Amino acid sequence: MPRITKSLIASSQTKAERYYVWDEKPWGFGLSVFPSGRKSFVFQYRTAEGRSRRATIGKVESLTLDQARQRAQEMSECVRKGGDPLEEKKVAQAEMSVGELFDAYLASETFKEKAKSTRETDKGRIENHLRPLLGKKFARKLTTEQVKKARREITTGKTARNVKIGWRARSIVRGGEGTARQSMRILAAIYSWAGKEGLVERNPARDIDKGGDGERDIVMRNAEDYRRLFETLDVMERESRIRPAVADIFRLIALTGARRSEITGLLWSEIDLPRGVIIKSSKRHKTGKKTAKSRIIGLPELARAILSRQQSGPPDGPVFPPMRKDAAGRVYPVSRKGEPGCINVTKDWRAVRTEAKLPEGIGLHGLRHSLATHMAMQGAQAAEIMAALGHRKLSTSQRYIHYAEDARAALAERAVAFIRDAMPTEGRQHKTEVKEKPDDEPVEYEDERHAVLHFAVR
Repeated sequence: MPRITKSLIASSQTKAERYYVWDEKPWGFGLSVFPSGRKSFVFQYRTAEGRSRRATIGKVESLTLDQARQRAQEMSECVRKGGDPLEEKKVAQAEMSVGELFDAYLASETFKEKAKSTRETDKGRIENHLRPLLGKKFARKLTTEQVKKARREITTGKTARNVKIGWRARSIVRGGEGTARQSMRILAAIYSWAGKEGLVERNPARDIDKGGDGERDIVMRNAEDYRRLFETLDVMERESRIRPAVADIFRLIALTGARRSEITGLLWSEIDLPRGVIIKSSKRHKTGKKTAKSRIIGLPELARAILSRQQSGPPDGPVFPPMRKDAAGRVYPVSRKGEPGCINVTKDWRAVRTEAKLPEGIGLHGLRHSLATHMAMQGAQAAEIMAALGHRKLSTSQRYIHYAEDARAALAERAVAFIRDAMPTEGRQHKTEVKEKPDDEPVEYEDERHAVLHFAVR
């Protein structure tokens, strides 16, 4: 029995019928030569029941001789232990892939119970990052190392893209640390769900270091920040550099502490001006699915005045509709998803933040945190903040209390600095130099809005 070598493979001529060249190491390893000239590595064996079977290892062009011999050796070992390589191959081909696991999760009731915005975000991370990197792997065999590699590749931007998909439409997918962190969280959640459903035995993403989002402690520091914000909005609106509707959205978020989506997606039917409240049904706000309760947002006088000057529409219509036409008269699509669109304010907020010289990196959600922080500074309890901001957990509101306590300690330290300065030198243990503007220094305001806002913050 000849030893199969590269030269033997190359010199094997075609015949009228298919024939085999067998090797004795491992026993059953061979070369199949077809009349067409195609050549494949095969493995012939006999099952424990005495049935003779032949498995195709692969084409000569697709793998090396050493790789084919190694695979034949593995099959031989499987047969020696009483297994059947062809049956195991069928089982493997029928095994669920990670991509199929994603499909099952997206069709599950667990996923459907999530808020609409959460579903869209999670699906985007699955389709744009997780599926391209892990979709073809077997769900049960996915390893922690493979998950770590996927996390690193998302962080370094391997799945990022920026492509044009239509008129005035681009698909922009960014990677980065935050995207990788959130992708690992949704992957761990999917495997946790799959474990409960009996689809997998373990969660390869459970012990991955997912990192933390960090404290959202970038807030409006004082009344001066608010004064610059409102003055900038007035100037930009007056100079037509920002739409009045967009400026009013920013004003409302600052005055109410509402989430951006709660204001940009606000409907006329949700406003009760006589009572001074916005009422979002349980299906129309972030925590409603979990609490099954409506979200009530209080409206101070300034907020009511802002809503009163909006152009009214039907009850089910948006208070702040997106612009329908551009300067050339072309009509914008309502939404590529076929649903009523929401006004996009991200770009405008960046411009306002820069011109107003607000704290570096503060987002619209930072206005919400700012209101909660200043409420705590004025003595509001966690339960009151929880009700005002619509938090689901008391612990979420409690962190603002801790922040306020730390701030009060710093204020107390500055307040007694002048006493230490008056003490004899030998009696001083510490000395703090105060260069900040006294809290009681009079401040001039251009209109009542700035004065009321300053009072509220103080």
